[in-house]
Amino acid sequence: MTRTFVVGLDGASWLLTEPWIDDGLLPNLAALRETGTYATSRSCLPPVTYPNWKCYASGKNPGKHSVFWWERIDMADERIDIMSGSDYKTASLWHYLNADGQRAGVVNMPSMYPPRELDGYVVSGGPDAVEGEYRSLDTGYTHPPEFEQELADRYDYQVHPDPLLSSNEERGAEVDEILRLLELRLEVARDLFLEEELEFTHVTLFYLNVIHHFFWDDEPAKRAWQLVDEWLGELADLEDTNLVIMSDHGAAATTTEFYINEWLAENGYLTRASGVEDYFQTVGLTRENALAVAKRFGLVDFLAKTVPEGVQALVPQSAGAKRERKMELIVPQESKALASGQGPIYVNPRYDVESVRESLIADLEAVTDDRGDPLFAGVYRAEEVYDGPYVDIGPDVVLDQRPGVHVNDGMGGNEIQTEPDRWAAENTPTGIFVANGPDFQEQGEIPEIDIRDIAPTILASHGVDVPTDMDGDVLDVFVEDPEVGTQDPIDHEEARAGGASDEVADRLAELGYME
Repeated sequence: MTRTFVVGLDGASWLLTEPWIDDGLLPNLAALRETGTYATSRSCLPPVTYPNWKCYASGKNPGKHSVFWWERIDMADERIDIMSGSDYKTASLWHYLNADGQRAGVVNMPSMYPPRELDGYVVSGGPDAVEGEYRSLDTGYTHPPEFEQELADRYDYQVHPDPLLSSNEERGAEVDEILRLLELRLEVARDLFLEEELEFTHVTLFYLNVIHHFFWDDEPAKRAWQLVDEWLGELADLEDTNLVIMSDHGAAATTTEFYINEWLAENGYLTRASGVEDYFQTVGLTRENALAVAKRFGLVDFLAKTVPEGVQALVPQSAGAKRERKMELIVPQESKALASGQGPIYVNPRYDVESVRESLIADLEAVTDDRGDPLFAGVYRAEEVYDGPYVDIGPDVVLDQRPGVHVNDGMGGNEIQTEPDRWAAENTPTGIFVANGPDFQEQGEIPEIDIRDIAPTILASHGVDVPTDMDGDVLDVFVEDPEVGTQDPIDHEEARAGGASDEVADRLAELGYME
């Protein structure tokens, strides 16, 4: 049986890479497309790391795995909960491979912290694998637990870069450190695959998308992609191996910043309350400039450990207050709706939800930029884009932000539309997919696929029946059609059993940016 190696490129898009392919800068990616099958991959909404890495791994939409974005807003209980890997209620494709007796390794994939028991290896990664604000993890991020010592001794492995990239102007040590860590991820995943003779390995390059956010198509992104391309050439030479390259979503250059909660306040859907953030913004104290000063004097780690996180949370980002602080800056009883970034909007059940939704959708569909073009590719009721047992705990309205538009949930800036704030690029729903190897046809470009198609396709390539609760389909990409049927789903509690501690950080590290 042919083994599989998956390279997950966070935020990868053909929009960015095809000009470089045409210019001959990414020869290995070009060759893999020409000698295999490739497509644009459509993400679940919103097109964000959380939930889309799990949409890929589970083959399901968020209504079936329960996580819709980095946070979940509960207007009834007046709370905002930050999501972690333990909040996902689903098994993933590697659990089905394990059940079939096949060993797997998962390296650096967001949504895998805390690490769970697997017949193989887990190395947690992504912004959910944190130990407080701006701090990396030193322990508790692998399965088996003792593997972290080998990572430290053999690779000088780190979960997050240090120094931290936190502005568009940091093109030296910060970028070099990200490139070093990207290479480490690939090296660890390759060595596990070969030395442990794993049937399946997945590696995610999460910080590639951080490079996109800050630099888009500028020189740091080109350097990162050339590094990736060199590794793709090496991985393509693995014997008896199917190589799959995919992304959780795409990206495009940011043209417009839309402050959704400021818009809600301006249009009567939200009532603001004052907070200490308003004072900090008045005097120009933001998280970005505070971090810049701390980095200049080498105080980041000292301040992170000595300043209570509750105090750190009071200092707003340049875009305004985010995360848990948003609930403290509104009058919940007088607010009809509150939004997360990049699309999800929650309606207050104290009001007539359907009436508020109808009004919200009509008003948001009418929002345009300064040229009169709509800001959103679509404005949907949740049930139009999600289905499953967890739809009721998700958002009520979902925006599909137009490429180039960043829906920002920051509160306190008092502006609704601006030029781009910090991000040179924002996420889009159109990612990439490449399948190359002994089992895959050489058919070039095929029509757009869904990110949820990838898991059932990988299972089929391994001769494993497809779970009946997966949304995706087995793609027609094989030299010989695999003979697989269907099977009952693995219970998510069973998939979680016996794993590491459920204790997680109180909230996600912002890592110098807000995804």
